[in-house]
Amino acid sequence: MKKSIESFFEENQKWQAAYAYLRRLILDMGLSEEFKWGKPCYTFQGNNIVLIHGFKEYCALLFHKGVLLKDTDDILFQQTKNVQSARQIRFTSIEEIKELEASVTTYIFEAIEVEKSGLEVKRKKTSEFDMPDEFKKTLEENTDLRKAFQSLTPGRQRGYLLYFSKAKQSKTRESRIKIYTPKILGGKGLNDE
Repeated sequence: MKKSIESFFEENQKWQAAYAYLRRLILDMGLSEEFKWGKPCYTFQGNNIVLIHGFKEYCALLFHKGVLLKDTDDILFQQTKNVQSARQIRFTSIEEIKELEASVTTYIFEAIEVEKSGLEVKRKKTSEFDMPDEFKKTLEENTDLRKAFQSLTPGRQRGYLLYFSKAKQSKTRESRIKIYTPKILGGKGLNDE
């Protein structure tokens, strides 16, 4: 993980010019620049609006409440089916950013207005996520594990439910549950150290 905003912009050669262009564009709109989750995150009155991040095939702007944007230009992507709130605008070149600059600034302005209005994303409750049968059975058989799982934060619970559910085979789900039982009992989330 990058250690600072400057290291983020300096170390990635592939997207360096695109990052710099996006950074200037966002800062020109008056947002504050912070460093969160190893990425430059841009905020309005302390609230997350958009962050810059990159992948092998593209770099992107991630709008924290992107699901609430109108997406009139049909350029927002949902990263995975389980992402409830955030949406991305993806770019494969600096030329593409320049072509979409007017749309990008419009979307950023709209995201700021969404934040000003106080709109919130209605998220699925943890109880609405699928719980694999193998995990249900394990929780029924192990009351300590059930109590520990129920005491986890909703986000940590969802992380486990999604991870266990992703496995296509029952044997794999059972294996994952067995491997992560000690972490759950320890009050830790899937990615906690």
